[in-house]
Amino acid sequence: MAANSAVPAKMKAWVYREHGDVATVLRLDSELEVPEVQEGQVLVKVLAAALNPVDTKRVNGVVQLPGSALPAVPGYDLAGIVVKVGREVKDLKVGDQVYGFMLNAKKDGTLAEYAAGEEAFLALKPKKLSFEEAASLPAVFHTAYGGLERAGLSRGKSVLVLGGAGGVGTITIQLAKEVFGASRVAATSSTGKLDLLKSLGADLAIDYTKVNFEDLPEKFDVVYDTVGQSARAVKAVKPEGSVVEIVELDKELPPPAFSFRATSDRWTLEKVKPLLESGKVKPVIDPKSPFSFAQVIEAFSYLQTRRATGKVVIHPVP
Repeated sequence: MAANSAVPAKMKAWVYREHGDVATVLRLDSELEVPEVQEGQVLVKVLAAALNPVDTKRVNGVVQLPGSALPAVPGYDLAGIVVKVGREVKDLKVGDQVYGFMLNAKKDGTLAEYAAGEEAFLALKPKKLSFEEAASLPAVFHTAYGGLERAGLSRGKSVLVLGGAGGVGTITIQLAKEVFGASRVAATSSTGKLDLLKSLGADLAIDYTKVNFEDLPEKFDVVYDTVGQSARAVKAVKPEGSVVEIVELDKELPPPAFSFRATSDRWTLEKVKPLLESGKVKPVIDPKSPFSFAQVIEAFSYLQTRRATGKVVIHPVP
């Protein structure tokens, strides 16, 4: 049961009813039922959403999560306003501005006017951030923070971020410096994005079109691989170091690489909130964003080029 609130019975949402190419199977449905809110959940009026590579893989059928079913709405990242709360919800209330990584979105994702999710996955939106900026952050925050934590990055250690200009990479650089206290941060990108890496805090920006990072004499305590190059990454790590792999999740990895899948909780978002409010950590949104809700197919196509800088964001959502 949920607290009473004026919410329509139907909504607009992007839906796929079979697996396949995004442009072929993803369709805008103007009459989809608004999700039911369970006792520990809240219903959010989505004002902005963001895309992640896993969204494409789910539509394609490459990734099929336990408990997932068709038809389904893709999307994990959102920012919006709480419009309904379940009876067991303790902290959030109707009217709260929130953002989060809706990890329970196996069927009812965030590319919709409304999304239901666990209270534990949502945090109050930092006041300094727009809804568009806030929506760009949850998945990459959880992925970057959790991976660095598991790798044991700590004050005085060094880290190399492969794919430093991508959604996860741009946040990993910043968290390595501002949260984990890394003494040296290196990152790779193409030529045109080297200045961005430096502006985010990278001490060494490596042009992967000209330099093979694994051939550099300098080695690192942690290598964070966002591009799926674990075989090369292990050649750049110090003895006793760690390699975080977030792309090659289902293959046997060369030691000391380990695969990392993000989880979702409010507390990680709360930990970094002061850094967002102060501007020490900044969202990075691709210059082609935001894509409108009607342009979701175009947004997916752009994401699949793997040329996006930072996150691809959908805003406004009707």
